Amino acid sequence: MSANDLIRTQDLVNNPVPRIPVCLCLDTSASMMGPPIDELNQGVQLFFNSIREDTVASYMAEIGIVTFGVNVACIADFASLKIQPNAPLLQAAGMTPMGEAINLALDLLEARKKEYKDKGVEYYQPWLVLMTDGVPNGDPLQLARAENRLVDLVNEKKLTIFPIGIGSAADMATLEALSPRRKPLKLQGLKFKDFFVWLSQSVSQTSQSRPGDIVPLNSNGITSWCEI
Repeated sequence: MSANDLIRTQDLVNNPVPRIPVCLCLDTSASMMGPPIDELNQGVQLFFNSIREDTVASYMAEIGIVTFGVNVACIADFASLKIQPNAPLLQAAGMTPMGEAINLALDLLEARKKEYKDKGVEYYQPWLVLMTDGVPNGDPLQLARAENRLVDLVNEKKLTIFPIGIGSAADMATLEALSPRRKPLKLQGLKFKDFFVWLSQSVSQTSQSRPGDIVPLNSNGITSWCEI
């Protein structure tokens, strides 16, 4: 076990509050270079800042980040912002291996859920935020496996997915196939910051409830960042 893994495990023992696991699965392919990756970085940083400033959510929300571009990587494993207070810097390059990234994200979520159970820590239904501006071009078998896993988890009410398309080249049909219950939405321009404000408010609202409660999302707030 690495030093970071030990710290994350010890945090569950020292602070056994219910956890809200939120995975950001982010497209960092070459087409995101320039203003898109800059705005995405600012949005993720704003998300971290907003959660960190919420006393309750800062202990309960655990943010993990998986990126897909030159390679597929976990650049932030699930931990509260008391442990990892700052957002990592995203860099754009490479292709769009979306299926591989989703499978890694789901593997990390499953591993963290097992740690919750092992330590007797309650947790809310995990959230997966999938943002992409293009068409998946990784291994088709990985994408098919990711679709099957997502459909099963969502239908079994074990996962909430937020599929977000960026720009005119986003493959909305694939995003729709990956999300059986929630229609994919398209970002207005580069309104990443507006999206992450809405997401942080949704996390804060959830942190005021109990695990298992149905918490309605702020549908009115969606219009601030979603292309209608």
